[in-house]
Amino acid sequence: MATFQIEGGHQLKGEITPQGAKNEALQILCAVLLTDEEVHISNVPDIRDVNKLIEILGNLGVKIQKLGKGNYSFKSDELNLEYLESQQFKDEGSSLRGSIMIVGPLLGRFGKGYIPRPGGDKIGRRRLDTHFGGFIKLGADFRYNKEERFYGVEAPKGLKGADMLLEEASVTGTANIIMAAVLAKGKTTIYNAACEPYIQQLCKMMVAMGANINGIGSNLLHIEGVDKLSGCDHSVLPDMIEIGSWIGLAAMTKSELTIKNVSWNDLGIIPETFRKLGITVEKRKDDIYIPAHTNGYEVASFIDGSIMNISDAPWPGFTPDLLSIMLVVATQARGSVLIHQKMFESRLFFVDKLIDMGAKIILCDPHRATVIGHDFQSQLKATTMTSPDIRAGISLLIAALSAKGTSTIHNIEQIDRGYENIDTRLRAIGAKITRFD
Repeated sequence: MATFQIEGGHQLKGEITPQGAKNEALQILCAVLLTDEEVHISNVPDIRDVNKLIEILGNLGVKIQKLGKGNYSFKSDELNLEYLESQQFKDEGSSLRGSIMIVGPLLGRFGKGYIPRPGGDKIGRRRLDTHFGGFIKLGADFRYNKEERFYGVEAPKGLKGADMLLEEASVTGTANIIMAAVLAKGKTTIYNAACEPYIQQLCKMMVAMGANINGIGSNLLHIEGVDKLSGCDHSVLPDMIEIGSWIGLAAMTKSELTIKNVSWNDLGIIPETFRKLGITVEKRKDDIYIPAHTNGYEVASFIDGSIMNISDAPWPGFTPDLLSIMLVVATQARGSVLIHQKMFESRLFFVDKLIDMGAKIILCDPHRATVIGHDFQSQLKATTMTSPDIRAGISLLIAALSAKGTSTIHNIEQIDRGYENIDTRLRAIGAKITRFD
């Protein structure tokens, strides 16, 4: 288990460029299974979860070439589908939640797909009903081996288009169903589809491969199935979660930072949500400039004067992956804010570590926490902690970089799952951080 040692209390300065988006890359990599032709993907982040999925694809028989940093070619013309029912796949697939998205393209192209119960962050219940309910509506037969915790879907006669209303706007569920539907016979309509930029990117990639998809960017998708897809070139967007992390880091450490090439048009309400905490987020061409908040930042209030409430919602609402960052940033704000995590009931359970550092937080219930900001009158204190998941881990790292003294964070493999070479990149802008393996 690796560890970070962080000497906090230092101002940072300089430029930082966000990596490719983790959540998009996991979808895009699965989509290479839709064709036997070569697919080129650039700006792929070098992080644990993505590298693990690339390894699974290689074991499945995908021919993979690394052409340069973040630049790959994939060719899925000679797949070994027997691997899907092997113990090796059961072990490898169960450790990565993103592996669930190989089922849709395999089902659409080969009429069958299997997956062990996937892992991922322990942030609450993350049901798979949306995925398999969609496959069943497309004509697939579902089976589940409870003893081995192994899922399977089969459609030996092929899939048929269908109309469906998703119970929840699941991002990975929507991605999986789309990838199956593009090769189904006839027309599929998906209502209450997730419409995050990463879903839009997936759809645009498949359109470039020859898919027929209308309604991209909305929650109502119309898909006319085609017989075959071809290869394409695709570039992954910058990671909006990492961009939000750097905004929070700059505010908490009173640092002047420029975040380069952020793809402003794909950030939605993220900049405006940080502004609700009083943080200056300035657009400079396609960069974000954060000045040093030497006088702190003040939480806004609603028009009627009531306490600010920041909550997550499906796109174009505020992404749940950034609520942990907002909570940490609020600990040093001037004023109070209610953080409402609606989607996952275990995601706020890391606040006890912030309380140990001196933060004033009231955990109202598993979904809500009230934060009373210090206004930098009382600095957080260094401590020893363990990273429970990716987003809590980066939040604790931001807290440690702003704290007085030297903190230790164990289990940083969780952070490595979502952030590329984070210690090296942070040292380049002045952070005092050391990795111990």
